[in-house]
Amino acid sequence: MEFDFTWVLLGFPLAFTLGWLASRLDLRQLRIENRQAPKAYFKGLNFLLNEQQDQAIDAFIEAVQNDPDTSELHFALGNLFRRRGEYERAVRVHEHLMQRGDLTQPDRDRAQHALALDFLKAGLLDRAETALFKLEGTPFEEEARLALLSIYERSSDWANATEIAARLGHSSHGSFSTRQAHYLCEQASASAAAGDTGKALKTLMDAAVMAPDSARPLIDLASLQNQLGLSQDAFETLLKLEKTTPQGLPLAASLLANIAQSSAQQPAALALLTASYAQMPSIDLIEAMVKLEKDPVSARRWYVQHLERQASLVAASKWIAGEKLENEHHHALVQRTLDQATKPLLRYRCAACGFDATQHFWHCPGCQAWDSYPARRIEEL
Repeated sequence: MEFDFTWVLLGFPLAFTLGWLASRLDLRQLRIENRQAPKAYFKGLNFLLNEQQDQAIDAFIEAVQNDPDTSELHFALGNLFRRRGEYERAVRVHEHLMQRGDLTQPDRDRAQHALALDFLKAGLLDRAETALFKLEGTPFEEEARLALLSIYERSSDWANATEIAARLGHSSHGSFSTRQAHYLCEQASASAAAGDTGKALKTLMDAAVMAPDSARPLIDLASLQNQLGLSQDAFETLLKLEKTTPQGLPLAASLLANIAQSSAQQPAALALLTASYAQMPSIDLIEAMVKLEKDPVSARRWYVQHLERQASLVAASKWIAGEKLENEHHHALVQRTLDQATKPLLRYRCAACGFDATQHFWHCPGCQAWDSYPARRIEEL
């Protein structure tokens, strides 16, 4: 049987035509997909710029479905989920990225950092800590240490916080000595509560050396010394406070008056308070001076002198408390009203977040900032 070359000649054009049609269909499909992905991406970006997060998430999900291999879309989607508080979905997106074998090392580090932030925002501190430890030696190392420091502060793990702060202090983030001194003060407080006053004293002395310009170590040290009956040592500690950090003396004014009364140092303490008041008038200093004055008339005169320097409803209320009114039977009613009106003025206010408190905090319970409470009451700000 002879082979007919006619079919071969007819087959070549047919095969070429079919191949050309197939390539055109593939190119057309590719162009459609390439047009759809950027369109969905830019649509999501537009929604994001207009702060329409729900619509932006829908658009980015569409873009990811059209182009599942693009890591940037996954990062954008995961960050949006975290901002909306959908932490579980954010974790799933970033864990999916981590499982990809074709992910570059920089993107893998970035995904690990994003995953740690997901856990941190969700309040899963143990999982966040584990994820942050994996960022050692990566470009996100310093950010991870700052996040770890926040975790240890929130969980009152002062020993680990001290270690992390020491590492950060050796980097380009500046000095962490003041914050480390706060951590030592917290540890000293725990030691004193456990009955180990010797360790507490040593820890506070170390804190005072670490941050000589910080008021807290000296105030806490003087308070502990006074509790242990070391009145003279406590008085000398507060003398040092007046020299190194005079702006913190109002916080220790009441303590100073108590120490002076128990150590026969009233004249010296009164002179110290008077000199401090001349530089920085404060109702706390006035109260301490009134307590140390032996003559009640002289004591109440301090309120009048304070009113001459500045208008103060608190000082006026305290002065009126010792006055005889024409209708004395109304005095208690008037005094109760004044005391109620001055309560908000005697609060302390965080300079970072505005959180008001009846007591002074070294660590703001609202925004977690350190040393954000001035030593002055709201009326004096």
